[in-house]
Amino acid sequence: MAEATDLFHSPAVCCPSVEELQQLSEDLRLKCSTEELEAICGQFKVTADGLTRICQLQEPSLPVNYPRTPGYKPAQADNPYNAWYRRCDIKGADKGKLAGKTVGIKDCVAVAGVPMGVGAALMEGYTPEFDATLVTRILDAGGRITGKTSVENQCVSGSSFTCASGPVRNPYDETRTTGGSSGGSAALVSKGLVDLAIGGDQGGSIRIPASWCGIVGLKPTYGLVPYTGAMSLETTLDHLGPMTRTVEDNALLLEVIAGYDGGRDPRQPVGLKVPPYSDQVNASISGKKIGVLKEGFDVCTEPDVVEIVRREVDRLKEAGAEVEEVSLPIHRDGPAIWNAICLQGAYNCMVKGNGTGYFWKGFYPISMQEAAYRGFAARPQDMSVVMKTVSLISEYINRNYQNKFYAKGQNLNMMLTSEYDRVLEKYDVIVMPTLPYKASKLPGRDATPAELLKVSLSMIPNTSPFDCTGHPALSINAGFSDGLPVGMMIVGRHFDETTIYQVARAYEKIRDKQ
Repeated sequence: MAEATDLFHSPAVCCPSVEELQQLSEDLRLKCSTEELEAICGQFKVTADGLTRICQLQEPSLPVNYPRTPGYKPAQADNPYNAWYRRCDIKGADKGKLAGKTVGIKDCVAVAGVPMGVGAALMEGYTPEFDATLVTRILDAGGRITGKTSVENQCVSGSSFTCASGPVRNPYDETRTTGGSSGGSAALVSKGLVDLAIGGDQGGSIRIPASWCGIVGLKPTYGLVPYTGAMSLETTLDHLGPMTRTVEDNALLLEVIAGYDGGRDPRQPVGLKVPPYSDQVNASISGKKIGVLKEGFDVCTEPDVVEIVRREVDRLKEAGAEVEEVSLPIHRDGPAIWNAICLQGAYNCMVKGNGTGYFWKGFYPISMQEAAYRGFAARPQDMSVVMKTVSLISEYINRNYQNKFYAKGQNLNMMLTSEYDRVLEKYDVIVMPTLPYKASKLPGRDATPAELLKVSLSMIPNTSPFDCTGHPALSINAGFSDGLPVGMMIVGRHFDETTIYQVARAYEKIRDKQ
């Protein structure tokens, strides 16, 4: 029988022998008779003919509209904070909303002709031949892409120590984490090394580094920004969004990248419309109702985080908003619901599903899938300890409990979603600390696996629930303590990024008057 790697790349499928089918029958406890096996073997030849024809047909791809070179891997001395995975220089249209602005692209998003590693040694050597939809939109709007930004190993960590090329360091204190997994994007935006950047968010990966690097990071409503051409972690949790220094820039970038992608991304509702966010961002918030979520403060482990965010959200009264506390106990169960979905979901989608998963209609990035397959087949030992943990626990659950807990998590997510919706019927937005504590120290080389796991996802109790429910959520800097940024998170109704931006911009004006 051909090796698995040959089967995956071959334009034809090798037919199994009766003996091979017999072994499969025993493994699956089908108790096939010899006569049945011989008939199935004959039927497989018909199947093989069809699959061979599929391999011969030309499939559609995503467009590449602007010339570029592969760029280069920057030397350590030219890579501040270890935040770049790859440098390049791709100039878009001469005119557009992003004309003159430089953009960093998180390295889980395909940029044609530029190597892509997704933070993992097992992906080294892969270069996509297509641009992700949002890359095309950025270039069409006049943006200039200056590189791919460093990410956590397979984008699975809320800290910034698992990237195969080394830890990404916080620009406010290089002994500390930027947060993950979009740490490179956050560090570069924070210190003005790019004007704008793209992040991805399945458990908080835009908002975590935005909070710890003192910038503005938005996880949009699920489906608002097409995920087409990016490596999927879990298709029901996947989000891409803007990371910027100001609210106005964030709104402008979202305006460019949001919108329906013609059915290539099943996460998107048909007929999706994009408001002119950048025109509406400075509207008054007088009379808006702000709910201060009690449980979002209860999870904090550092008192200064609570003090700063409570003080700063109260200042929205200066802009005419009504501010009052609200309680929603199920918020504390959000991380458990997220964990049930993300654990098995990420393993089955990213590892077993080669970064794309199965059973959805749309554009599948085949070359990316093949690169992931080769990597997982040849170098699974190169996964981070976080990904090894996800893989072992999920495979154990798969074998012993099937999809019971994943299914229960998705069912409970409907209830979690409706509870947030109920609160948001009364309040225009709800506000809480983005993270429960300030940026922690990067683990040392002598850190134990248990210590690494402890710091990899301990910061997500407020961020992860909204990846499940798909509500838009923005982190904005609310101040500093001990020289480190503290983020405030503003959450709104589905597809109501406009109100979030208006509240964030009103706060930004008040804050910057100090």
